[in-house]
Amino acid sequence: MKYAAVGPIAVYLPEKVETNDQLKAQFPSWDLDLIGEKTGIYARHIAAPDECASDLGVKAAQRLFADFDIDPQSIDFLLVCTQTPDYPLPTTACLMQDRLGLRTSVGAIDYNLGCSGFVYGLSLADGLIRTGAVRRVLLITAETYSKYIHETDRSLRTIFGDGSAATLIDAADEPSLTGFQFGTDGTGADTLLVSTGGARPPQDAIKPRHRHRWPSQLYMDGPSLINFTVAAIPALVDQILAEAQLTREQINFFLLHQATFKMLDQLQQRMDIPPGQMPIALADYGNTVSSTLPILIRDLRADKRLEQGAQNLLVGFGVGWSWAGCAWRETFPG
Repeated sequence: MKYAAVGPIAVYLPEKVETNDQLKAQFPSWDLDLIGEKTGIYARHIAAPDECASDLGVKAAQRLFADFDIDPQSIDFLLVCTQTPDYPLPTTACLMQDRLGLRTSVGAIDYNLGCSGFVYGLSLADGLIRTGAVRRVLLITAETYSKYIHETDRSLRTIFGDGSAATLIDAADEPSLTGFQFGTDGTGADTLLVSTGGARPPQDAIKPRHRHRWPSQLYMDGPSLINFTVAAIPALVDQILAEAQLTREQINFFLLHQATFKMLDQLQQRMDIPPGQMPIALADYGNTVSSTLPILIRDLRADKRLEQGAQNLLVGFGVGWSWAGCAWRETFPG
């Protein structure tokens, strides 16, 4: 049997950078110093009006192919995680197959998940490879949440950034992704949602949990999300360790979805994780939803901080509510 191994990762971020200083100049009443302190975010990349998820994903994949000398024809399956697809249909992955020059015999699907999406993608790729159906999977995470956010929305505009990551997942002789655990609780659907744009009539749509203070399409109840996360994620970490037959002492890094500094700080304290073992990469990117984990891995590799053979935990959580995690052993030589 073959197993999935996380290979090279390439990232594409839109050219436009929106800094806290720029927001402060536009909205002098916003306390950007306090916001930056709480979120850990001081800049974010914003997609152009004519730039969609597929555009970001294609550029990330093309960068992956060029930087690591990968033949597009070698890809057997394309997984695309996005909650901001170009169209309700056709599938964004089908559009990207054509633009990337992948074989017409390739499998290609979208899946709609947010901050748990990268871990889910690794699980799907691992399952495909273990069955023997494929040997090489291209996982693309791409989001343009900014298109759902009104410019006056202080609570969301300061947090979310647009971006994409392309991750190559290859067949390997030894398992390096183990202990997968998942969680779903649809009672939290009303805490982070876009209630328009689908087939559900607006009058029948899910209502925001609390008063919708801003004119954005995207609604977020931050306090409820923090409460859910702090309750669910410590238990998830324990479940992953038990399933993977690992102890906390064997873990090099706890790599968590980069939501906000405040949320990560609460999780770190709740789980008593030493600061050096829970890296944070928020300041220049913001919360890029399903791309935060591959961006974090890319940065750690660039800084030579990921040791070959070291065990790490990957954990994603958010909209849905949906959460997922696994143990991951670094095998990429760099």
